[in-house]
Amino acid sequence: MSEQSTEIALFKGKQIRKTIHNDEWWFSILDVVEALTDSKDSKQYIKRMRSREAELNSYWGTICTPLEMIAKDGKNRRVNCANTEGIFRIIQSIPSPKAEPFKRWLAKIGYERIQEIDDPELATKRARAIYQAKGYPDDWIEKRMRSIAIREELTDEWKDRGIDEQRDYAILTAEISKAAFGVTPSEYKELKGLKRQNLRDHMNDLELIFSMLGEAATTEITRNRDAQGFGENKQAAVEGGSVAGGARKELEEKSGAKVVSKANYLPKEQTKNLPSDLS
Repeated sequence: MSEQSTEIALFKGKQIRKTIHNDEWWFSILDVVEALTDSKDSKQYIKRMRSREAELNSYWGTICTPLEMIAKDGKNRRVNCANTEGIFRIIQSIPSPKAEPFKRWLAKIGYERIQEIDDPELATKRARAIYQAKGYPDDWIEKRMRSIAIREELTDEWKDRGIDEQRDYAILTAEISKAAFGVTPSEYKELKGLKRQNLRDHMNDLELIFSMLGEAATTEITRNRDAQGFGENKQAAVEGGSVAGGARKELEEKSGAKVVSKANYLPKEQTKNLPSDLS
């Protein structure tokens, strides 16, 4: 489970949301249809497409899986998604000159994912390259990569201890954030003026450090207590976040400056046209 389940890929300037599910990429069907058809109302296009193709409609329940993604309003919502195979089937029903280029684009993404599963170091290299292209300095990138590793270690613990719903991951993450920073991730994003963007990609060094501290402390508490189930893991999340919260408050008191900032680490104009294909 990644720290931010929704990632953005770009196809000919169109944003397509994607997420990892069962070790493969799943894509927002609405976004794919919009990218291929330039439709102003993708929901109606899909409805008409299903009504005119009985075979596609009969398979729709097996092609589509509702997964949580970040909506345009910045909130997590269930979105109909399909894996590469499902998207290929849907494309067959869309008469568009973009269909063939899109198939090649989709195949490339799928191949890269297979490579990353076989060699996880490739994913790290790609992540570094994306951050460098966005203009982040190397010392920030090192912290960001470490924060991703700490996050993955924590979510692996949660998975092993009976947390398997994406909604539960979001709740536990919010508990850590509230205890560490005094705001939930959604409130933090609103403070920074973010919507689909990854919150941590817009954190400064101190914000990243306290995020890492809260999650590393939660992992340590979770393991030492052998926390099981949602209730025990929620308590560990609150206490782990509080470790970071206490350190943050002490720093703020001694430095006279707040850690939580409205500022984005990079100006929006530097990042608005670049994909955020990161955990």
